[in-house]
Amino acid sequence: MSATVPGKGCEVSWFSALCDDDYEFLGQPEPALKSSWEHCRNIVLAAEKGGFDNVLLPSGYALGIDTTVFAAAIAVLTRRIRLLMAVRVGETWPPQLARQIATLDRLLAANGTGLRGGGSRLTVNIISSDMPGETMASAPRYARTVEVMQILKTILGGQQLDHQGEHYRLKLDPPGVTTVSGKCPPLYFGGLSPDAREAAAKAADVYLMWPDTMPAVQAILDDMRARATAHGRTLRFGYRVHVVVRETEAAARAAADRLLSRLDAATGDAIRAKSLDATSVGVKRQAELREAASDGYVEDNLWTGIGRARSGCGAAIVGDPDQVLAKLNAYQAMGIEAFVLSGYPHAAEADLFARHVLPHLDHGPLLADTLS
Repeated sequence: MSATVPGKGCEVSWFSALCDDDYEFLGQPEPALKSSWEHCRNIVLAAEKGGFDNVLLPSGYALGIDTTVFAAAIAVLTRRIRLLMAVRVGETWPPQLARQIATLDRLLAANGTGLRGGGSRLTVNIISSDMPGETMASAPRYARTVEVMQILKTILGGQQLDHQGEHYRLKLDPPGVTTVSGKCPPLYFGGLSPDAREAAAKAADVYLMWPDTMPAVQAILDDMRARATAHGRTLRFGYRVHVVVRETEAAARAAADRLLSRLDAATGDAIRAKSLDATSVGVKRQAELREAASDGYVEDNLWTGIGRARSGCGAAIVGDPDQVLAKLNAYQAMGIEAFVLSGYPHAAEADLFARHVLPHLDHGPLLADTLS
């Protein structure tokens, strides 16, 4: 088994399929894997039992179940794992969202064992969304997202709010209910366009990126560090990717091929086309990786076949435990400190990763007091 990167701890998160994104064969929905309270609950509980630090609860208004309601329900059933609750900010009023976050934070604290250093069990994935049925141009939409993040940090920091922005003009007294720590939970945020990168540099805590080649990842890290520095800030970095781990590389590649064995091109095209982010810069980059891939692999152990059946994050680390660990260690050496992983079916692949790879990673939650 490959060694960990000395002194390079990381947060390792799994994924609960709240948006009807769980399959045995990609593109072939099965009733038993459809998003439901029971199914998604079981994924979260399996991730906690397996030792993961956090779990992403995705959000979409077209598919699946409501993220905030699910988060409140699962909060009282978990004791250690954090929740990375995705929030579509175009659909919310910031003060109301702040109250929801503060309430969830207290639910998690009341029903948990607590984290080392007193960190919160709630983290928030900010999505720069439109209102359903509306389309806003990129620059103003991301500018609005920056305002939401700034408002959340002020309100959840227990401060009086006097925000006079382009999209929100609010004067509010300090809130009656705050988080247990009195701080805003860490805000995770991703996007590849120039507008998205600037939004992250101005207000996010953890910049999440989708899979890419090693040189491209390094270029993104360099660019984002420079952008954050220009705003007098620092960022931490996360990496969202699927995994297929088996005892041998041949078995892992066979498992990956099996995922696509019942997918036809027309079905895959239809799945991607109906996604809300189908035309985004990030999704276009995932398509470029598929086109550049040889036999589906764009570089060692990075398989782009996942993107044939889904929009968004479209590649997987495929290999034996040593190869998967080596790939994660290489990302850590570049500066990645948080991984958001998933695999198909989600509960089964979480168990495989938890048994074969997770024990060999130096991992733990990213704490709010280490973020700026």
